Amino acid sequence: MPIDPAKALAAEPRSTEITWDHKDIQLYHLGLGAGSPQDRPGAATDPDELRYTLESRLHVLPSFATVAGAGMGVVGGLSAPGIDVDLAAVLHGGQKITLHRPIPVKGHATSTSRVAAVYDKGKAAILVLRTDAADADGPLWTSDAQIFVRGEGGFGGERGPSTRTEQPEREPDTVVQRSVREDQALLYRLSGDWNPLHADPEFAKLAGFDRPILHGLCTYGITLKAVVDTLLDGDVSRVRSYATRFAGVVYPGETLRIRMWRQDATTVQASVTAVERDDAPVLTDTLVQLS
Repeated sequence: MPIDPAKALAAEPRSTEITWDHKDIQLYHLGLGAGSPQDRPGAATDPDELRYTLESRLHVLPSFATVAGAGMGVVGGLSAPGIDVDLAAVLHGGQKITLHRPIPVKGHATSTSRVAAVYDKGKAAILVLRTDAADADGPLWTSDAQIFVRGEGGFGGERGPSTRTEQPEREPDTVVQRSVREDQALLYRLSGDWNPLHADPEFAKLAGFDRPILHGLCTYGITLKAVVDTLLDGDVSRVRSYATRFAGVVYPGETLRIRMWRQDATTVQASVTAVERDDAPVLTDTLVQLS
């Protein structure tokens, strides 16, 4: 069996040294559409956007944690003992990051990854790949990636917890739209996610898609940026954790509709849909916890 849950869970954590600087931060932000004039004329030189693109004013969107060190935590998890899967059968099912303190613009950290759980969903397996990053000053973040592997379930394991969050019945407090450029996936993948699903039409067809799809983590970052910009007055330091479930795909060239609800002083709930496909769900069960 390509997945041996006992072996995967018993494996020693893998540690690697990761570094980043302002160029990595800027490239990541540009991959999310920072400074793009498509949604707002003049955005390239807007002071609010320069916080993402100009090194002298730079702050770090917390979702950068998912690509720091080229996302080696997820890569290491998929190559862990007991894990042998076909990339064409792999989809990102969910993501959560917990920030222990703001991410510095320049950093050197130790990233430690392990398989934290293996769940049996019948026709598929879910791997929970956990990565902890720490530098000389202590813990920086914890990242949990839920990886959905088609065809690898049915081994008699636990189904795992249900983390569904009911969407509020009232109207959202804020709704914004964000255009996804045709080249968005090609730019975003330069931050380290080289899965050909997001660039190669032939590989995308093997995975069951008509054409390459946008990285789920790109939509994840776009959404957090929208929350920070519209509800937090650009203050990235207020984000304590951010979790979502990937409910559907996004194709480059589409438009995202991002709905946001203030649940209380420390919680923002969001949902994301694809406008051109009758608001097909993209991100659900999305919560941003604030300080």
